[in-house]
Amino acid sequence: MELSAARSAAEEPARRVRARHTAHTVTVYQAYDPSLGGPAARDGRFPAAWKRDRMTWIKPSFLWMMYRCGWATKPGQETVLAVEIDRAGFDDALRTACLSHHDPRVHPDRDAWRQQLAASPVRLQWDPERDLALRPLPYRSLQLGLSGEAARRYADAWTVAITDVTPLAREVHALVRAGDTAAATALLPEERPYPAPPETPALSPA
Repeated sequence: MELSAARSAAEEPARRVRARHTAHTVTVYQAYDPSLGGPAARDGRFPAAWKRDRMTWIKPSFLWMMYRCGWATKPGQETVLAVEIDRAGFDDALRTACLSHHDPRVHPDRDAWRQQLAASPVRLQWDPERDLALRPLPYRSLQLGLSGEAARRYADAWTVAITDVTPLAREVHALVRAGDTAAATALLPEERPYPAPPETPALSPA
């Protein structure tokens, strides 16, 4: 890691939401089999085949998505979608989320955590952010799991637009493999600090 990048990483808070966002929307990423991802991108909405009764995980970090789907090469994750969703819905999910693992800084005991976990349709994880080589960085980014009513609202109410960004993933990956990190970095979506609600579990202080 170059000195400037190392200094930038050191200045990052331990847990912050970083995302591409506008005044009204925030972009998250998911990866699917082309049989589902293709129709979703074509129609700008999730098809009936998208299972609204199971948990779905959304990620505002493009590079964390690349780590998860192996640059769109893992089976069943060959189509990467950028899903633009309503900020009000996203913020509501953050406010009502429960950490997927017990954290004594948030819940005084495991019983309190289990009670909230059972009641909330939203799971929240803070996972290490990734660099272009998909190596973990010393600060964490958000991953949000939606189930039940939260998953249905995500698919049918919050979603504003869906774009297939698989070509972008492949282009960035090719540049990384060629050693052209400057060009690869220039293509990355601009993910700025997002003003997450203060109720977001385990969020670093502003």
